[in-house]
Amino acid sequence: MNMSRTYPATEPTRAAVEALEEPTVLEFGASWCGHCQAAQPLLAKAFARHPEIRHIKIEDGKGRPLGRSFRVTLWPTLIFLDQGKEVARLVRPTDSSAIERALARISLAA
Repeated sequence: MNMSRTYPATEPTRAAVEALEEPTVLEFGASWCGHCQAAQPLLAKAFARHPEIRHIKIEDGKGRPLGRSFRVTLWPTLIFLDQGKEVARLVRPTDSSAIERALARISLAA
């Protein structure tokens, strides 16, 4: 799988997220968010080493149910899922090594 590049206007339901069997990263943010934009090269570098991990961008904001169900308050927030369960979380990552360590926790190749 490849890293997602855009934030779709629709989001999956919490039930759909919990039903995911493959390793997945949810990235909560917004296209206009400076912190989110700054994190993109870091994410690209980390995901280049883990193409087997699914990446889902979720446009977050006030009243968006999925972000609220994960208690997201700052962007970007990365939720690392193994079989639909959260195993790690990074908020406003500033280096790719932290992202890579969290990806390794959910990688099938680990």
